[in-house]
Amino acid sequence: MIAMIGTGELIVILCLIMLLFGGKKLPEFAKNLGKGVREFKRACEGTCDDENSDVIEVKPKQENLEDKK
Repeated sequence: MIAMIGTGELIVILCLIMLLFGGKKLPEFAKNLGKGVREFKRACEGTCDDENSDVIEVKPKQENLEDKK
């Protein structure tokens, strides 16, 4: 089961990240993370556009009742 992360746990995780990567590497890490998120969003938008463009509307053919008489 997936547990929800609380504020205390989040602070501990952020402190561990600061200790592991240090103050100099952290801005570079955040920058690369932001670029990755942007690329992911663009890719998701591209697939959504592709899915919508494949949809073709089909209209039922209307028969003219006067022609059948």
